[in-house]
Amino acid sequence: MAPAWPPRTVIRRSPGLRTLESALYRSGLGPVAGVDEVGRGACAGPLVVAACVLGPGRPAALAALDDSKRLTANAREQLFPLIRRHALAYHVVFIPPADVDARGVHVANIEGMRRAVAGLALRPGYVLSDGFRVPGLPMPSLPVIGGDGAAACIAAASVLAKVSRDRYMATLDDPGYGFADHKGYSTAAHTAALAALGPCGQHRYSFINVRNVAALAAATGTMGTNRAEGRLSR
Repeated sequence: MAPAWPPRTVIRRSPGLRTLESALYRSGLGPVAGVDEVGRGACAGPLVVAACVLGPGRPAALAALDDSKRLTANAREQLFPLIRRHALAYHVVFIPPADVDARGVHVANIEGMRRAVAGLALRPGYVLSDGFRVPGLPMPSLPVIGGDGAAACIAAASVLAKVSRDRYMATLDDPGYGFADHKGYSTAAHTAALAALGPCGQHRYSFINVRNVAALAAATGTMGTNRAEGRLSR
């Protein structure tokens, strides 16, 4: 009987976020890449996906690494250059709002994960993805629910994606939307600005709140009064 592929790995207890990576490396399936996205629920701005390979050992400099949502903005900023310095490989992909609208957020997300893995300078032997199965990868992979809190390589990818996206949103030509503050998510301030100004080129028209505002603006003849574009440079 032919052995199953990928080989069955036995996951034993190990401290911190290294359990999954340790089991895969012990089974000879490394290097292990983690992949995660940021901005899936935002109604404006790009979807940003990152892939990261940390290697079998965890540098002391990355002791504070955790799910990016559990870290403060300052902690993420401090970890960002350390992850890039100590990672064996990483790659960040920006998917513009128009592409999210054209493909749908889930399809764009999965495509971004494939692109992020393909862009790694080091080909991984195994990929751990946060939450979603990623079909079409040329190596075995495993979706991990809550992966950015369970695997260090996914946590590192989440920090890379989060900081990259937050920095980009803060650089947008922003005529009153407040992107630097809410990063394109539907906060009360963003909702008020969207209602007052109408959608701009950074908004996702496939999202119902943006679509409703655009439809109202078209019906009242105010559509197109504010079409400021914040263009992606990558």
